[in-house]
Amino acid sequence: MYPMRLLFDLDGTLLDTAPDLHATLNHCLKAAGRPTVTLDSVKHMVGQGAVALLERGLTATGGMPPAEHFEELVKLFFDYYEKHLTDYCYPYDGLMELLPALKDQGCEMAVCTNKPVAFAKTIINGLDLDTFFPVVTGGDSFEVRKPDPGHILKTLDLMHMKSGPAVMIGDTHNDIDAANAAGITSIAVSFGYSDTPAHDLSADYVIDHFSELLPVLESLSYQVPRSD
Repeated sequence: MYPMRLLFDLDGTLLDTAPDLHATLNHCLKAAGRPTVTLDSVKHMVGQGAVALLERGLTATGGMPPAEHFEELVKLFFDYYEKHLTDYCYPYDGLMELLPALKDQGCEMAVCTNKPVAFAKTIINGLDLDTFFPVVTGGDSFEVRKPDPGHILKTLDLMHMKSGPAVMIGDTHNDIDAANAAGITSIAVSFGYSDTPAHDLSADYVIDHFSELLPVLESLSYQVPRSD
């Protein structure tokens, strides 16, 4: 397979992080005197960052509080989540077999997520994935973030490989729209957190399991001029 630059979203793509986000959100809702929400509902609130997740949780349980109280809850959210980043999250099925195979093929991989970069790096390091993802960028790494294509392009600039095909793998419109706007191949996973079905995200390809990714990338390699 031709070596490629592969960008992965984190939440809902590489890892099922919803259980830890669910616990954190419910911790904040309880502190605000609100009812808790289900894990399934949290999966559909993820994707725009922690503040948006908290906003959605509060809106779903009675509406937004006064600004001052909301800022206190934001601080509570970050303080709690920082201590519980990897309590329950886990890699999606097939990932741990896939990553060594991609590395052996000469692919360079990076994480491009809207999660705060410090949290993302802690999670990647905590699950011993840093050997596969030396480059990690978050929603606060640059002045823009997904779905702005600049997030993808600036992440690519940080990678060792400066040319050759690039692919974005993600689960939501943020990932696919950013990839399409950046002019790189987009692959949607169907097992993530998107409210929109994966086949309706306008991705170039859709996979239902990580075992399907390598064959898709191999098919792409046939389209790459060997003089690149």
